[in-house]
Order: sequence, then C-alpha cells, then structure tokens
Amino acid sequence: MGSMKKFLNLILAISFILSSQVCFAADEDFEVMKKEVVVLYNTNRVKEAYQMISKIPEAKRDSEIWLLAANITEDYGRDLDATYLLEKAISVDPMNYKAYYNLGNLQLKGKKFYSAIMSYNKCLKIKKDFPYAWYNLGNAYLALDEYSRAKTAFMRAVSFKTSEPDFYYNLAYTYKKLKNNKQAEKMLEIYNTLIEQK
Repeated sequence: MGSMKKFLNLILAISFILSSQVCFAADEDFEVMKKEVVVLYNTNRVKEAYQMISKIPEAKRDSEIWLLAANITEDYGRDLDATYLLEKAISVDPMNYKAYYNLGNLQLKGKKFYSAIMSYNKCLKIKKDFPYAWYNLGNAYLALDEYSRAKTAFMRAVSFKTSEPDFYYNLAYTYKKLKNNKQAEKMLEIYNTLIEQK
C-alpha cells in the first residue's frame, strides 16, 4: 500500500511539474504576443493589433496592452470604451503616466474639465517633465476661465519644450485674457517665428 501511495505522489509531482512548464511556455507566448501587438500598432496595422489583443486573456494583459487597446478603441470613436480600458491600464499599473494623460485627453474632449485636471495632475506627479500634459492642463484651466492657473501650466509646458508653436499661442491668449498685452505680443512673436521655421 505504501509503494502505491509513493507512486501516486510521484505521478502527481510529475504532472505538477509538467503543468508548470506548460504555464511557463504560455507566459512566454503571451510576452511574444504583447511584442507583436506593439509592432503591429506602431506600423499602423491597427486592426491586426486589436485582433492580437483579443487573443490575450485579460489576466495576462499588462498596463501597456490595456493602453494600446484604449488607443485603438478611441481611434474607432469609442471614447467610453477607451475610458474603461484606460482605467484598466491604471488599475494594473498606477504609475502609467501615459494612461492618465490619455484619460485626461478624453475627459477634456468630453468637456469634463475638472476630471481632466485631476488626470493631468496624476500624470504630472509621475512625470513632471511631460510638456504636453502641462499644455493640456493649461487648456483645461482655460476652459474654466482660470487664467492664472492656465498661464502657470503653459509656462511649465514651454519650459520643457520650447519649439512647440501652440504652447506660445495659448500662452499669448492667456496673457491677453489677463490683460497683459505686452507679454501677449511677445508670445505671439515667438509663435510666428516658430510657425515660419516649420
């Protein structure tokens, strides 16, 4: 009886080891699939990228895959689905600044300005030197007529990326709203110079 029990334990151990190797191989396969999704997306093969994502079980999707799925659904005009997918990306990795940024963009587009401000601020807590998050934060403040805050955000955007004409244009507009015409004109001059250089 004892030898039969040892034999069954051996069989169980072997089957456990084999199933572990199968899971490990499957994990490697999912890593390869994730890399393929990124390549497909970056080469504008969006439909194929989305089909590949759908083959990856939700439990195996990392934050970057959720982010790509959100980008694709937004490209197809499904903003509510994209919002859900961005929230999934954030739940998997709360340090994914791109997910907060994209969520802020969707909220800004949907005129949910306070929510957008919160999302951009979360993004900027993680990546303080992200000029486009500062710029869009400024746009959210502009939409709420909070010109001093908009100016601060645009100035931060300009401090990180000095060659973006739109940053200066919106900064000029903000100075105009703050009745600082001299600074508005100076920003418009920079804007015009940058436009001519493009």
